[in-house]
Amino acid sequence: MKVVVTEVEGEGLESFLGKSITLFCGVYIYTGKLVGVNDSCVKLSEAKIVYETGPLNSGGWKDAQPLPNDWYVTRQSIESFGQMK
Repeated sequence: MKVVVTEVEGEGLESFLGKSITLFCGVYIYTGKLVGVNDSCVKLSEAKIVYETGPLNSGGWKDAQPLPNDWYVTRQSIESFGQMK
């Protein structure tokens, strides 16, 4: 079976530049403002690491600790991403 893949400009991680984003990774959840994207990593400002989510539809995290500076996450560790409401 032949599958055709169409790349769409402005989709994916790049579409979240300048916006708050949540990254679900293999072990941790990171959240913050996406300020950089390259082939190997993404950069978050105002970054937090989420230790306990609470209900995902609650609009906030039960336990999210601020990280001391801008934070880099490798793209290969990201399982899923998006904006939380």
